[in-house]
Amino acid sequence: MLFKIPKNSEQFVWTNHSIDKMRQYGLSEQRVRSVLHTPKRKEDGVAPNTSAVMQSTGTKKHPSEVWVMYQEINSKSQIRDPNLPIGMAIPNKKRIISTWRYPGISPIRMVPEIPPEVWDILDGRDDIK
Repeated sequence: MLFKIPKNSEQFVWTNHSIDKMRQYGLSEQRVRSVLHTPKRKEDGVAPNTSAVMQSTGTKKHPSEVWVMYQEINSKSQIRDPNLPIGMAIPNKKRIISTWRYPGISPIRMVPEIPPEVWDILDGRDDIK
């Protein structure tokens, strides 16, 4: 089966990582869009300002889940678009960061609390000595 590489559009921006994972797990662009449109569960992503959504797949005997991690990005190019009707909401793009297939049923979890000192180190503000 040939894999069709998704193209960036007005709604979605695809990262190379997400395209590689789609190819690895046999997920199509339409399947990823379906998960984003009607998720069964939504959680905060591990990375800052990200979300992860899931849909159940598989059978009762062999359940699995399809996950998509994305980030909302503002589309500044459409803020001054004269073609948009007055009062119409400006659409946000979604950057698809990663996709994966989880074998089984994943546990419901909350993102672990990460101390501010660790975020400072990760952001390059290593003021802690």
